[in-house]
Amino acid sequence: MQGSLGVTGPLLQVFLWTPVPRDTPLWGPHHPWGPHHCTWGPSTEGSLCPSPASAPRRKLVRVKVVRKKVLKKKVLKKRPKCHTHTSVSHTHRCEPGPAVPGTHQTPPPTGCPPLGLESLRVQDSQLRASSHKRYGLGAHRGRLNIQSGLYDGDFYDGGWCAGQEDVGQWLEVDARGLTNFTGVITQGLNSIWTYDWVTSYKVQVSNDTHTWHPCRNGTEEAVFPGNQDPETPVLNLLPQPVVARYLRINPQSWFPNGTVCLRAEVLGCPLPGPLPTAGLDFRHHNHTEMRKLMKRVNDECPNITRVYSIGRSYLGLKMYVMEISDNPGMHEVGEPEFRYVAGMHGNEVLGRELLLNLMEYLCREFRAGNPRVVQLVTQTRIHLLPSMNPDGYETAYKLGSELSGWAMGRWTYEGIDLNHNFADLNTALWDAEDNDLVPHEFPNHYIPIPEYYTFANATVAPETRAVIAWMQRFPFVLSANLHGGELVVTYPFDMTRTYWKAREPTPTADDGVFRWLAAVYATSNRAMASEQRRLCHHEDFTRYGNVINGADWHTVPGSMNDFSYLHTNCFEITVELSCDKFPHASELPAEWENNRESLLLYMEQVHRGIKGVVRDGDTEEGIANAIISVDGINHDVRTASHGDYWRLLNPGEYEVTARAEGYGAATRRCRVPFENVPTPCGFRLYRTRPPGRGRHRLPPDPPLRLQRQRLRRLRAHRRAP
Repeated sequence: MQGSLGVTGPLLQVFLWTPVPRDTPLWGPHHPWGPHHCTWGPSTEGSLCPSPASAPRRKLVRVKVVRKKVLKKKVLKKRPKCHTHTSVSHTHRCEPGPAVPGTHQTPPPTGCPPLGLESLRVQDSQLRASSHKRYGLGAHRGRLNIQSGLYDGDFYDGGWCAGQEDVGQWLEVDARGLTNFTGVITQGLNSIWTYDWVTSYKVQVSNDTHTWHPCRNGTEEAVFPGNQDPETPVLNLLPQPVVARYLRINPQSWFPNGTVCLRAEVLGCPLPGPLPTAGLDFRHHNHTEMRKLMKRVNDECPNITRVYSIGRSYLGLKMYVMEISDNPGMHEVGEPEFRYVAGMHGNEVLGRELLLNLMEYLCREFRAGNPRVVQLVTQTRIHLLPSMNPDGYETAYKLGSELSGWAMGRWTYEGIDLNHNFADLNTALWDAEDNDLVPHEFPNHYIPIPEYYTFANATVAPETRAVIAWMQRFPFVLSANLHGGELVVTYPFDMTRTYWKAREPTPTADDGVFRWLAAVYATSNRAMASEQRRLCHHEDFTRYGNVINGADWHTVPGSMNDFSYLHTNCFEITVELSCDKFPHASELPAEWENNRESLLLYMEQVHRGIKGVVRDGDTEEGIANAIISVDGINHDVRTASHGDYWRLLNPGEYEVTARAEGYGAATRRCRVPFENVPTPCGFRLYRTRPPGRGRHRLPPDPPLRLQRQRLRRLRAHRRAP
């Protein structure tokens, strides 16, 4: 997600309850409302199942992850100190009794996924609370990692806060069916104004919301340790699955200077089980597993795939790209090149998995003869970079889906945010425009990298350098940068023109084309287009059709989108794929269905507009780096090494001019239809002065010479890890 991070904590805590092996079988007594109810505690009149004679001792493991400038993990093993309103003499756990003959046996824990408070699978109507301070702090806001607005008292605030400060408050989750509850994750309130979190809580379950059964540790109710800061997720695992429909979190103590506020996620397996996964590899892949999957796809479809690396991360992990084309490894004249980039922020992982699934899908469907896929692969050269920040991903991956929090793994190992690490070309362009220097004295495209960016001490990540070199190597036409943490599509410019403003509309010269491209993805995405979708955090993007100018959301100097547009021919947008930055593996099949059509349809837009070859009128050879200008649009593109070009345009009739150093210009009218088919618009140029040496090539024009000089200096000053 490109947005602000809010308040982030330095610590991750995990409390694991490791039971001593016991001979008693798993429990699962009868009850009046269904066959899978549970309770705990001693055998008394009215209880549903007896408890063991005594609670066995358990080992408590507390894991801390401390984020400094360089991320490292520190592990401490000790027993936690629980500050509660009740005396707790034993290790906290839900104490089950022995099974009753003839009743359902609760299955053992199997790593159940989150119910979906964070990812919004759990709807607002499934959340209730005993009270709330105001609507903006209601139960519907008690979702893990939800972000608040900027203002105190915002209508969409950063968590649930009870209306009273007493131990009778609760947050309730309705699973809408029998569920094996296995754990609870909590955070405090996300706010820049106050500090509020729960330091301990109880857990209760029910099947009818009338009779509630507490989690016990022998004869007393168990009190689970809560948070020590607002942002660090704290996980408490239950030792046995708890089969019920409703679960309540009942705060018992809280930060002394705060109030009863929390955000939560509940882990549980809905019965009877997960849905089938349609044959794709729906799981989270670390770097080694990602490489194996890409190799497997390459082995299955060697005629249309190629795996290559564009460089290495700071820690030396290769940045792998999958190429998919009918002639992999070769640029075909007239065939546009497309790229998807994911994992710029290492903890925003959905894009990574979607691109891995896309590789599998295109390979499988091409072999099956799917006409749409066959046409796409044979007419487009596709490049898929699933992990731009592999070091950051590995940090988030080790913590897991629910415990990586909102920011852990976002940055590179060096602490660099890659989405702010590209050269700022906007300022130079706008200064030149203000002085009426564009395009005669200052270019409106292929803007050279600023000199300061090429210095040896410039803070340029190796991942950024690798991507910039990749952009120079291939004549990309269209791209999308896949993020997470919201449901919206943004388009350039990402940086506000008024430098002191945090947000303002800042359109490009191709604003109409960018709006179309963004709308194509947003309107075909199931989650964005759903009439039932709710806000991820606090901004209502549905008012804009889930599409917004990047700078009108928040300013992002040094973004890859702006750099791509001003430094190369490539048009690039950002897609925020999901409210949850790190969705659980169980949610990946649904996310694939949400995005499959969008991913395909957006790639097909690379054929929208005009294309052609600019040739030497005498030799018929292609002219490299010829400039293509469209009347009325103050942004040009250049031809590739063989003289071919692609210019994205909306339907209409345009006056197009081609010119090159040492040649006379040529102009013609080209009409773009509504069909998604490129209009041929080629040119023949004739020399106005004798050719230079070396294969009849003339020296490049001054802006191009400066661009190449700065790129050589940037490559020469690579920083060693």
